[in-house]
Amino acid sequence: MATDAGNLLSTLVNSYTGALISVSQTVGIEAEFLKSEITPGINAPGSRVAALIGIVGGAVHSTASLMVDTTAFEAYVTAFTGGMVKADTEDPMSMSVLGELTNMISGQALIKANIPGLDITPPQMLSGENIKAIPPKKSDVKSFTLPFKVAGGKVFLILSVHG
Repeated sequence: MATDAGNLLSTLVNSYTGALISVSQTVGIEAEFLKSEITPGINAPGSRVAALIGIVGGAVHSTASLMVDTTAFEAYVTAFTGGMVKADTEDPMSMSVLGELTNMISGQALIKANIPGLDITPPQMLSGENIKAIPPKKSDVKSFTLPFKVAGGKVFLILSVHG
């Protein structure tokens, strides 16, 4: 069980990476983890939509964010809806796909992490041109960007651990 911020971050990185790949495969999308492109902090160029989830419980205060470019967003919307819904950042149904994807990934990741008492908050959805997240300048916040190649596009999984 992870008890300090370093161990917790390592546990979350491993469980979230596996969960993103697994959930993507479940809906028929191949997600390739670009391990050599991991960066400290937040680096998600070209992102058009994002979902942010809080990871809470006990002394844990962390966040998981999916930041997705247009190509990957279109692939997930098509996969989740069988092509019945067109990817559109102004359409709540289309945007709900990213929220559900983030819920599914987070649920599976927390089961894999096996840390008692952790829970997730409902996702917050964002859209716009080249969305940027501004990392806090606190020394007790550790963030990493985990990039994935998905259907010719990019998905960035950003994990931040406070404490």
